[in-house]
Amino acid sequence: MAAATIVHDTSEAVELCPAYGLYLKPITKMTISVALPQLKQPGKSISNWEVMERLKGMVHHHQFSTLRISKSTMDFIRFEGEVENRSMVRAFLACLDGKTIKLSGFSDILKVRAAEFKIDFPTRHDWDSFFRDAKDMNETLPGERPDTIHLEGLPCKWFARREAGAEKPSEDVLVRVFERFGAIRNVDIPMLDPYREEMTGRNFHTFSFGGHLNFEAYVQYCEYAGFIQAMSALRGMKLMYKRGTPKVSFDSTKHLSDASIKKRQLERQKLQELEQQREEQKRREKEAEERQRAEERWAGEERPAL
Repeated sequence: MAAATIVHDTSEAVELCPAYGLYLKPITKMTISVALPQLKQPGKSISNWEVMERLKGMVHHHQFSTLRISKSTMDFIRFEGEVENRSMVRAFLACLDGKTIKLSGFSDILKVRAAEFKIDFPTRHDWDSFFRDAKDMNETLPGERPDTIHLEGLPCKWFARREAGAEKPSEDVLVRVFERFGAIRNVDIPMLDPYREEMTGRNFHTFSFGGHLNFEAYVQYCEYAGFIQAMSALRGMKLMYKRGTPKVSFDSTKHLSDASIKKRQLERQKLQELEQQREEQKRREKEAEERQRAEERWAGEERPAL
């Protein structure tokens, strides 16, 4: 699945977990490239904003859900556009692909190419070959075989408990949402572990384009069939609470293998012990300072008057 976007049209939505307002909807993106002419006059430049407005005008009475610049060079500007449903993609491509743009103040015309967005999502061959060829994997063990999906860009509020003011994602809610594909053996939300960032050196708090706090998660199924059903259902789809698209892949890091879980537990225990040692050191230093101040105060009181 892909980045957060507002959705108004729910006609193609498929239920994921209606109790939490979560649905799946096909990703309907396109890539648009506009070739730029060589600028012969010094100080003259082409406005990305003007090119974007011309593209919007070329689709006639339709509207992009989102249209943003994904790359800009001296030779071309690449846009990433999204529309409300799959039936509109072909109509948009017909209005854009192979067409030209004429900008005011420029004699050269700008050529436009448009194509449906290529979704980066692993195939069954990808994970089967990965685990078959990996030398450090044992496919008889959980977490070392294709049983765990890795999700990124999940909005925290969508997976929070229904309690008033709850904003952190809940493992219970995560299980509730994804158990529709099969029995779940284990889940992990790294950002909920206060020691994880220090253990890994990574930041697990990320923000989407719309400013929503996102998280990543691992969901491990008891059976291969559950993993397959989840990956098949999520391929080419975006998660929708009326908006948003997380990224999904299979876990290739043994994140929820027994050995990895035990390693994290030991690292967490060491950090907890280190934290306790720091607290004890602070307490001793504070007691020493208080004793010193008391001794200085007593010494001042005992000093004989001249």
